[in-house]
Amino acid sequence: MAKLELFGTQSCPYTQEMREALEWDRRDFVEYDVETDAEARCRMRTLANTRTVPVLVEDGKVVEIGWRGHGCMVEME
Repeated sequence: MAKLELFGTQSCPYTQEMREALEWDRRDFVEYDVETDAEARCRMRTLANTRTVPVLVEDGKVVEIGWRGHGCMVEME
């Protein structure tokens, strides 16, 4: 089974929508809040080279940035 990781923020409605879609599909995933977790923010930047969330990663590869054409910008340090 593929390992899914969701990088997002609590304040982004598109992160919430992607989370709900994954839960609806009964997909197991690990979620990271890049606003509060500096290590996750750094990893997301390395993997996706973006400031847009949500970012969905499957087995270490980015499979989706944003949700249905929408996303939220986050501050990167």
